[in-house]
Amino acid sequence: MNNQSEDEFLQDLPLILAGPILQHTEPKSVTVWVALKQPCQVELKVYETINNGTVLGNSLLEGRRSTVALGKSLHVVAVTAQSTGRECLISDRIYAYDLLFTNQTSHQQSLQQALCSNRFPNVNISYFEHQKPTFVLPPSRLQDLRIVHGSCRKPHGDGFDALPILDCLIEEAANQPEQRPHQLFLTGDQIYGDDVAAPLLWVSSMLGDALLGWEERLPVTQNKPRDASYHTPKQLPPGQRVEVATYQAGFTAGLHNKEAKVASHLLGLGEYYASYLLVWSPVCWPTTFPRGREMMGGSKTRRLWDREVREMRQFIHTLWKVRRALANVPVYSIFDDHDVSDDWNLNQAWCLRVLGRPLGQRTVQNALLAYAVSQAWGNTPNQFAAGQPGEKLLAAAQDWSASQGTDIAAYNAIARYVGMPPTNPRTSLPEFVQDGAVLVLERHPEALTWHYTVRSHCHEVIVLDTRTWRGYPADDKPTAPPMLLCPQAFEQQLSLPLQQTPEIQATLVIAPTNLFSLKVIDWIHHWQLRRDKVFAADVGDSWNIHTEALAKFLTTLFEQRQQVVVLSGDIHYGSVVRMSHVGTSSNSQAQSVLVQLTASAMKNEETITRIIHTRLKDWILPEKVRRWSGWSNPLNMVEQKPRESRRDRQLQMKPDWYCALEWIPRQNTRKPYFGANIPWLITTKQQARNDKWRWLQRLMFWKFPWFQEGREVVGLNNLALVQFELADASKPHKAIQDLYWFSPWYPTQIVYSRFDSQLVPNQSLYWLGSTSKLEQ
Repeated sequence: MNNQSEDEFLQDLPLILAGPILQHTEPKSVTVWVALKQPCQVELKVYETINNGTVLGNSLLEGRRSTVALGKSLHVVAVTAQSTGRECLISDRIYAYDLLFTNQTSHQQSLQQALCSNRFPNVNISYFEHQKPTFVLPPSRLQDLRIVHGSCRKPHGDGFDALPILDCLIEEAANQPEQRPHQLFLTGDQIYGDDVAAPLLWVSSMLGDALLGWEERLPVTQNKPRDASYHTPKQLPPGQRVEVATYQAGFTAGLHNKEAKVASHLLGLGEYYASYLLVWSPVCWPTTFPRGREMMGGSKTRRLWDREVREMRQFIHTLWKVRRALANVPVYSIFDDHDVSDDWNLNQAWCLRVLGRPLGQRTVQNALLAYAVSQAWGNTPNQFAAGQPGEKLLAAAQDWSASQGTDIAAYNAIARYVGMPPTNPRTSLPEFVQDGAVLVLERHPEALTWHYTVRSHCHEVIVLDTRTWRGYPADDKPTAPPMLLCPQAFEQQLSLPLQQTPEIQATLVIAPTNLFSLKVIDWIHHWQLRRDKVFAADVGDSWNIHTEALAKFLTTLFEQRQQVVVLSGDIHYGSVVRMSHVGTSSNSQAQSVLVQLTASAMKNEETITRIIHTRLKDWILPEKVRRWSGWSNPLNMVEQKPRESRRDRQLQMKPDWYCALEWIPRQNTRKPYFGANIPWLITTKQQARNDKWRWLQRLMFWKFPWFQEGREVVGLNNLALVQFELADASKPHKAIQDLYWFSPWYPTQIVYSRFDSQLVPNQSLYWLGSTSKLEQ
């Protein structure tokens, strides 16, 4: 792209720009997402296999759908194959699928032909000789279930990308239906709209314009009459977007002396579209990057550019494994803030600041449209069927691009279907509606719902949208922490799904932001809240900052389930915590347990997370058991202070329930069979640098395996594999999370840490089973 015109660059690319990505998969329907450079009708067929995936059998499911023209050279489809008769996919079997592409002149390309071009002559997205991607449904037995999850994947983040490890996990057990991963859940920050590397924005801007075939006119404020009222993305170059992102769009990521976070913020629709193609596929990346001296002004920014280019090259180097993995396991996702921008909908102040500005509103809408067509379509394909809001959104997106960004009716329709709040004509601020004691951003009745539930014979996964259904306190200041789910959202997203399958073996809930984090993080959040610097540390994103909402979350869950597993991310470390819960009334003395499995980040480790990864955290600030008293009317919970006197407890109204939180220790590091001296991980230049400085390894005591054996968290880039162990044939006994990461003592080695938590309340906690002890 650097030395080629846009047309020449696109001509060198294969038909498939990104994908195929296997998405929502059920016994009678399978959905596959793909992005193409030309319009096509795409036909999907799902086949049974013989000899555990090695030989293709009969076609079982079929479907076809035409692509949606999101731009002149960007045509996207999530095609669903369905059963035409009694055919039905079953558990514990390997299935394969194939795609056929027919263009407007009736010319056809097979999947293999569509993957290849002169620049990419050999592309393999299969683990078998037949070269077709494969998958398995969740098993019939819970103890055979394998779920992978992860979050926070920033292309220029520190450390190696952990998502390629998924390819290793699938490849290791490709012909073993009970052992290979059955589902992947991406729990937030699949892309970063803020904190974008300058070279990545350079690629995204050029690629976005090439894909759209037109330049978007972004609305900016006129400070002087002669100032332009619109700018195209190319007129806002990398490294020079601090002013426009912070003060024209209103984004908060650059506040508190963090201008670098927004210096290359995504703004244009094409940039958001391009970001998804770039994080999931190596196809659209240029072969060469310009040098820092050609792109940036100062010596510091030039050096930063060159360093980020090296990081991009390392990221691109392993993307082929990411692409193959995503084609061979059902992928489900939900957004968090960085999929739009840091602090997205954090509190009412953020909504007023950003959604009250034309550029802020346009950018959020661009991000949501890109998420809808790149992720939500495959999560919930029924919403995009004929006559549904999703299909209307696709039509509006097509009209908006065909008009080159001038069709106001199409723009307004996009806003309606992605759930953008209407703007008050008098104040130019977003509209809110009352929901009990909180305010919620108003949304059109036909707006897409981003939350959903996935079920199998043995488990259910309830995926929460904790960003667009927040409840902002009506009688508090705009920066006050919100309910992450307003009362209406609790009913729709949690209560109703829990009522549908009471006999399910395992219930998992996806909560993109943590219910509970490290104690020191809570201290920082409360300190920043008192200083009203809520944007500095995402104050309000953790559930336990708003105790009434957390109490409602726990009581809603435990009214229907006694064992719950929560999958979470966001926090840039991996861990496992267990909450034991017991009622006090004679009518309700049930004991329940919630286990939170956190996996973060896939690629965004930081200095502080590297420190807490080690034994140093255990020595200086170990996590202790935390206890709460809770009440049902009104809902609330209060943490018991370690030095709280017996008299203080007796003065409180008798609690309706108690709960206690403990951190599950990580076991000693293990080595997977595929993890030693892996040749695919690093580039040739990186290998040469490693060899040059390997003699220093013996002097770096902090990288020694013994020092890296921390007790509570994995603070390096990681990916989680979740399994269950049963005590008997019906009741789950243990939830096991294996966190895979790259060893610092030998950089081309993958290791994993096991966290093993019983799915029963901890009877050793002094109050459990006899609440009177607490009151004595």
